[in-house]
Amino acid sequence: MTATLKNGDKEYAYAPSAIEINWLETNYIFPQIKEGKLKLASDPPESSVNFFSLLPTIIMVVALGFLFYFMMSQGGNNKAFQFGKNRAKLYKENGKNIKFEDVAGLKEEKEELEEIVDFLKNPSKYSNLGARIPKGVLLVGSPGTGKTYISRATAGEAGVPFFTISGSDFVEMFVGVGASRVRDLFEQAKKNAPCIIFIDEIDAVGRKRGAGLGGGNDEREQTLNQLLVEMDGFDGNAGIIILAATNRPDVLDPALLRPGRFDRQIVIGMPDVKAREEIFRVHTKNKPLADDVTLEVLARRTPGFSPADIENLVNEAALLTARRNGTKIRMDEIEEATTKVMAGPAKKSRVISESERKLTAYHEAGHAIVMKSLPKSDPVHQITIIPRGMAGGFTMSLPEDEKFFMTKGDMVNMIKHLLGGRVAEELKLDDISTGASNDLERATGIARQMITKYGFSKKLGPVSFSSNEEVFLGKDLSTRQNYSEETASEIDNEIKHILESCYVDTTAILKEHDEAFERVAQALLLVETLDGEQFNDLYDGKVTPEELADNVKAREEEIAEMNEAEAKESEKLEEQRRAEAEERLKELQSVLVGDLKFEESTFAEGTEDSEKQPEAAEEEECTTEATTDDEVKTDTEAADEHKDSDQQ
Repeated sequence: MTATLKNGDKEYAYAPSAIEINWLETNYIFPQIKEGKLKLASDPPESSVNFFSLLPTIIMVVALGFLFYFMMSQGGNNKAFQFGKNRAKLYKENGKNIKFEDVAGLKEEKEELEEIVDFLKNPSKYSNLGARIPKGVLLVGSPGTGKTYISRATAGEAGVPFFTISGSDFVEMFVGVGASRVRDLFEQAKKNAPCIIFIDEIDAVGRKRGAGLGGGNDEREQTLNQLLVEMDGFDGNAGIIILAATNRPDVLDPALLRPGRFDRQIVIGMPDVKAREEIFRVHTKNKPLADDVTLEVLARRTPGFSPADIENLVNEAALLTARRNGTKIRMDEIEEATTKVMAGPAKKSRVISESERKLTAYHEAGHAIVMKSLPKSDPVHQITIIPRGMAGGFTMSLPEDEKFFMTKGDMVNMIKHLLGGRVAEELKLDDISTGASNDLERATGIARQMITKYGFSKKLGPVSFSSNEEVFLGKDLSTRQNYSEETASEIDNEIKHILESCYVDTTAILKEHDEAFERVAQALLLVETLDGEQFNDLYDGKVTPEELADNVKAREEEIAEMNEAEAKESEKLEEQRRAEAEERLKELQSVLVGDLKFEESTFAEGTEDSEKQPEAAEEEECTTEATTDDEVKTDTEAADEHKDSDQQ
């Protein structure tokens, strides 16, 4: 390269080519290095360490350390990375093992499950007949009916491994974890076959698949797909049976309910009178009951109660008895507990004006009079104007017999009963209040069901216009109206006609029984609460409100005396228990002190013996030495005598 300067001089620069460089290295540089004539040397680069250049690396290391610590703390027990492992718990027998005999009621349901348990214990009995046991059993029922409890009884009876897991335990924040847990669960089940897998609240993972609101495939659907594959993947002789419980069978995917997966569905409904009596007997087995408590009466007074409600009722009665320091549960506590479970605790301390008390008294009296006057109506059980929960008062009725169906007349009577409070306010106070809002809502709902669901309208005919489809079940966001606007107008007119005719009939009933109506209202203002017998006496005119108030006051004084006497007896028993406990403690202390003294004396004797043993040993040694000397002397003398005899 040639460069011309300003003064005209030229400068030349030569850049060797790659070929020249290779020739130079081969023919000159490398031979010189081999002969040692040429040495290569270079100065180390200057150190230029800068903190800011290392800052990104430091931040990255700290972030990774924090992430690792967070995952370890979330995992617990060094299981942070075991997201795919199932969380099923292996049921183990203990001292409180539940058997089928501990399950009250549910006779037919227990027979179905006993068959499955028998198959696991004696599979040849069924395989010889060519029978195939159901792969899955779905327990369906309202909350509190005992689905989980009877499953625990199945675990106690089966005598095989029993895995329990909740439907929500499958789904996690990471994609694919649910399906992995399903696979791991069935792998463990196959290793422990024959066994039972119990999935509680399966609707959390088994809901219908479909478009829904978003239209995307979520983690729950992947988990459900894996569950479907696993349930249909093992053969019928694998010895794995799946139990599942749900209170929403309508939301489950149809593929989950088909034969081959959940072959059998066992419906666990509300207990009837006999079943409730057995349930009361189970829950009161370890509780002291007074003589006035009859389990048959309790069963008849608790229609519609689930086993969980009955257990809660008995526990509340025991708590009320303990509150008054009683020793036995009386019928009064059970009645109060029943009302508390149904309507909430009484709010006796709430300050209510006299005008509101009067309004509530006439309102509840109107309900009771209409209910008593209607034919084929349930008898009145209790009336009160004491606030409970969100209600200012209530009127409770109990059916004499179990009802599984409702007739048109029954539903009309229910509407009239609900309208009784509103009509009573209008007749006695010349005004209406918001206290009847819930009554009107329920009455309108019953009338709408009569027209749209049950086809009780003569004008519209036996046609059902309602739909049972739910929202967010893999279907449309909203349901379509399956009838015209003209039909909708006719439905509204029919509903209005039913309510207006019932309102007229209710008004006539209260006017006809005005004297009884007034007696009941005045009695409520005096005593605040009436039972069924007291109400019937007032309705029939056998007693006046004032006489009833005197009787109630005398009864309350009698109960107070009984409570006081029972409380004193309870205190005496408690003192006796304390005295007995103190005596046992003193005896135990004396025994312990005696043992300690004996050990001390034994230890002292042992010490004295140990001190005496060396002295005795020394004396024994001295005696032994003396004996030895004597023996030596005797032997010497004998030898000398022998020598003398020889010499002689």
